[in-house]
Amino acid sequence: MEEQALAVRLAEVERAILARTPEHDIDPTLDRIRELLELLGDPQRSAPVIHLAGTNGKTSTTRMVESLLREFGLRTGRFTSPHLHSMRERIAFDGRSVDPARFVATYDDVAPYLELVDSRHPIPLSFFEVLVAMAFAAFADAPVDVAVVEVGLGGTWDATNVADGQVAVVTPIGVDHTRFLGHTIEEIAGEKAGIIKPGSYGVLGQQPVEAAEVLMRRSIEVDAIVAREALEFGVLTRTLAVGGQQLDLRGLAGEYRDVFLPLHGAHQAHNAVCALAAVEAFLGGAHAERGRLDPDLVRAGFAGVTSPGRLEVVRSSPTIVLDAAHNPAGARATAQALREEFAFDRLVGVVAAMSDKDVQGILEAFEPVLDEVVITESTSARAMPADELGAVAVEVFGSDRVEVVRRLDDAIDSAVRLAEDEGDHLGGSGVLVTGSIVTVGEARGLLRGERADPL
Repeated sequence: MEEQALAVRLAEVERAILARTPEHDIDPTLDRIRELLELLGDPQRSAPVIHLAGTNGKTSTTRMVESLLREFGLRTGRFTSPHLHSMRERIAFDGRSVDPARFVATYDDVAPYLELVDSRHPIPLSFFEVLVAMAFAAFADAPVDVAVVEVGLGGTWDATNVADGQVAVVTPIGVDHTRFLGHTIEEIAGEKAGIIKPGSYGVLGQQPVEAAEVLMRRSIEVDAIVAREALEFGVLTRTLAVGGQQLDLRGLAGEYRDVFLPLHGAHQAHNAVCALAAVEAFLGGAHAERGRLDPDLVRAGFAGVTSPGRLEVVRSSPTIVLDAAHNPAGARATAQALREEFAFDRLVGVVAAMSDKDVQGILEAFEPVLDEVVITESTSARAMPADELGAVAVEVFGSDRVEVVRRLDDAIDSAVRLAEDEGDHLGGSGVLVTGSIVTVGEARGLLRGERADPL
């Protein structure tokens, strides 16, 4: 297919997928996705799966797991969500997003079965279910040696949970998506625990006590082996380094020293050790008597990690940082990293959030580190109107520290002026763009010109 024709067909496919029920409006059943995958020959069974759930850190940890596995010579398929620029980002092979031709071909292979399944159910397949089916179909067709799959929302009823993960990773759990997952840590943990399957290996990041108890009960019920951060594995030391951090990690099979991670924040160090434990468990090196994984390959795997939109520096003078924090726990982790690793004398925030989020909690987490905040809104239909979010910001920051600018590009320009207009700052001035993944994706497109090319 020639380039122009392919671009037209890709746009048609994307419109067809986007026309379906959005991913944030879930229907708690796996019947449709199971039926679709059965018609496709159960591609989710074609390769072993490492499955990841949690409230924060899933995407970064998924990318770390995949980078490590590639360094050990395995061909990988990666499924993450949501995307920053293009839905093709969600399906990746060997660290690179699926190319347009394969994305279109995969949809065309799956499309006839979509209509059949839709005809059998009162609610048609959703946007997310279609992409999950496409991912597993593409992974089976490649084929890949291992699929690293991030949950979209929750766990038990997430469409990705049609796969039985050989290793299940649960990153830290907090309160988010309460409309679907419940209002307490216990309820939310119960949903996420659903990815821990009989006979699997569960890798649990540091959890609130209430979440840990739920996850352990589930592990016992299904006879899963469990490894817990700070008990069976953990971060030994962490020091700041140019462009990231230097780590000493204790894995399941031994210690790994002098590991450079080119990502910022203590939370990323904890994500890294969870990724290490997951790879150790998957490759069979999860026991000390079998010996460590090759430390040089581990170091190389972590050194090659990227996580776009997670404390990502995209400009200098002033420094502009993008971070996709979209709930209070994520915002607190970002604020801590900003204090520790950037040391700005003056920092101005640009915040646009979704209307179904705890926006007050997000703003309160950022208030101690932001001198001023420019409130705006993204183009998402779910975006909280700037005036409404601005009213909440005034309650948190006070009116003299809040500016409301409806368009994101104008808001970034205003924040840059505010950062630069207050004289000389020995530690430098900066702008933080945050509040949602959509906000960061749009800002990234404006600042880096990356509107369509996936990562």
